[in-house]
Amino acid sequence: MTQTTPQRDRLAADTAMGPVTLDVADLEGMTAYYRDAVTLQVLSEDGPVVTLGRGSTPIIVLRHSPELRHAAPGSAGLFHTAILFPTQAALAATLASMARAGARYVGSADHLVSQAFYFDDPEGNGIELYWDRDRTEWSWVHGQVEMDNRFLDANAFLQEHLTEEGLQAPDTGDAVVGHVHLSVGDIDSAREFYVDRLGFDTTNAWRGQALFVSAGGYHHHMAMNVWNSRGAGPRFPSLGLGQVDIVLPTSDDVGELTERMTHFGVQSADDGRTVTLRDPWENLIRVEALGTR
Repeated sequence: MTQTTPQRDRLAADTAMGPVTLDVADLEGMTAYYRDAVTLQVLSEDGPVVTLGRGSTPIIVLRHSPELRHAAPGSAGLFHTAILFPTQAALAATLASMARAGARYVGSADHLVSQAFYFDDPEGNGIELYWDRDRTEWSWVHGQVEMDNRFLDANAFLQEHLTEEGLQAPDTGDAVVGHVHLSVGDIDSAREFYVDRLGFDTTNAWRGQALFVSAGGYHHHMAMNVWNSRGAGPRFPSLGLGQVDIVLPTSDDVGELTERMTHFGVQSADDGRTVTLRDPWENLIRVEALGTR
């Protein structure tokens, strides 16, 4: 895909996703799940908040919110948090850990750009564990990246890629939030907010049911679908998604985003380090510059 000159109305090419915050009822149990099954490491514990990740990279932030209840079926919110692994061997190691822990397995797919495996955590939050093929293997047609849902045999994947080292130390190595997928009420409003205003580029629009967006030619940093939530209105406070973090390369990029949101009349809060705003479904988005955490 040909890269164009940076524009002030688009997010910077080096944009990345930060950690996803979940409001949880059982902090101890959810911490154990993400530590022992998903093979993340506890990076910090601060009262009712536990941050897990790999190395120094936060991936999941658990916020104890026992006063909240689960959202009603059909509500907007989190579809899944997608954790990206650098190698198939690293992905296989975590898959084996999930299997040993009896994690709830939802399915798998070869998406052409990636290989992905899906789970639900104990409180019903979706998780995708995936590995990307090299960008040179991705196919772009008329400005959209080709993705599909082809069969992927989990047992065959493990047989081919699981190593003894992975079995012994599945939490070794890097991992990051590769993308975040949301359930929304309608695609047109999602496109207006995330593409026209926030500044992502559309990479795939699927039959009016899902929208995939990114910066810098990635297959997608975020996605929105209406498969379980068509017509959903703004969210009420509930367990599940608490916050999505987006990391921009510089503070100037954050400043440009803030100016753009002001231009469009999108309310935001700026504390000098981060900017927070809400999408049409009251999903909280926090934007910060790299290195400010």
